[in-house]
Amino acid sequence: MMNRCGSMWTVITLYLLSGTMATVRAADAEPDVWPQWRGPSRDARCAESVWPTSLQGEHLVPSWRVELGPSYSGPIVAQDRVFVTETRDRTDEVVRALDRHTGQELWATQWPGAMKVPFFAASNGSWIRATPALDENRLYVAGMRDVLVCLDTQNGQELWRVDFVEKLGTPLPDFGFVSSPLVLGDHVFVQAAAGLVKLDKRTGAIVWRSLEDNGGMMGSAFSSPYLAPVAGTPTLLVQTRTTLAGVDPESGAVWWQQPVEAFRGMNILTPTLCGEGIFTSSYGGRSHLFAVSRSGDGWQVQESWNNKLQGYMSTPIIHNGHIYLHLRNQRFACIDATTGQERWTTKPFGKYWSMVANGDKILALDQQGELLLIEASPDEFRLLDRRQIAEDSWAHLAVCGEEVFVRELNAMSAYRWK
Repeated sequence: MMNRCGSMWTVITLYLLSGTMATVRAADAEPDVWPQWRGPSRDARCAESVWPTSLQGEHLVPSWRVELGPSYSGPIVAQDRVFVTETRDRTDEVVRALDRHTGQELWATQWPGAMKVPFFAASNGSWIRATPALDENRLYVAGMRDVLVCLDTQNGQELWRVDFVEKLGTPLPDFGFVSSPLVLGDHVFVQAAAGLVKLDKRTGAIVWRSLEDNGGMMGSAFSSPYLAPVAGTPTLLVQTRTTLAGVDPESGAVWWQQPVEAFRGMNILTPTLCGEGIFTSSYGGRSHLFAVSRSGDGWQVQESWNNKLQGYMSTPIIHNGHIYLHLRNQRFACIDATTGQERWTTKPFGKYWSMVANGDKILALDQQGELLLIEASPDEFRLLDRRQIAEDSWAHLAVCGEEVFVRELNAMSAYRWK
């Protein structure tokens, strides 16, 4: 029986544009690749396999490690290679393809593109942030200066680029291009150019721009778009700096909007499908579950519950009717998705977690470089094991079958389960 929360589909056919595209949940996805932000189904669930109960010694063995320039982008894993980004000398952005089995560099491409971010974000560094997206033989890379670049995955050749500031006359976002691209059918969607943009994935031609905000709240969104079946309708869930919205992926029409309060517009989480509801949480705001329904041509949004817990940058794991969320105060919490009740909260960890789920296990990479293996249980926080594997990491984990890929701040490492 399907979980109360999680990917609502085993296989759902989504009607996009002139064609039909099948989106599968991670359990049915190809187990050997990690093609985008938060994995094959964009929900941080990997194809189910047997994970060990220990992270020590022979249970998790290093395969290779490559020193790199700093980056916050998560690794993208193809059948034979791993794609990583970096910022070099505070002036250029670099994309590298590494051999998946050895870490040997296969090619590197770079362009001028660095910028300095303001406020408290500058203390963590002004590095490239968004995770690229892989589709067939193309890699879509978001450069900090609001530039989307499409590369040939075999040789790194630039196929096309769109400079949104130049093309649309929108302001350079103060915090850079943060949103990770989403490829659907023949198009790629990004939260850039002070809005949501749909482009032809083969040419870079702009099809439409929606949710335009003229660069308010210091520029484009921190969140990333997510396709989900909402009230039985394929919907782009999009969170701007101030608002959660449902957008028609074909036309760009905004079907519904819901304000989400946050300090200085720090709505950073990717909105998450949870059963029939949509979960989000914000820095300086609260956690919310919204129910969206449709009647005829009209849409209604109703808040099912809210609580005082404040998420920060870590998009949660949804499992068996519970939400596992890393908080602004650096603690980890479990929330009952039906009632919004807080089941438990831990002591503080680092500032950020990236998480990948497999059945009832969660693998979390703490910002301080510690890898944590957790059993997802609403009864109590069950830490199965922990292991220090890096000094600093803000990039999202990638887990493909028996392989674990870790992008720490200044290196890329690969491990293998035993």
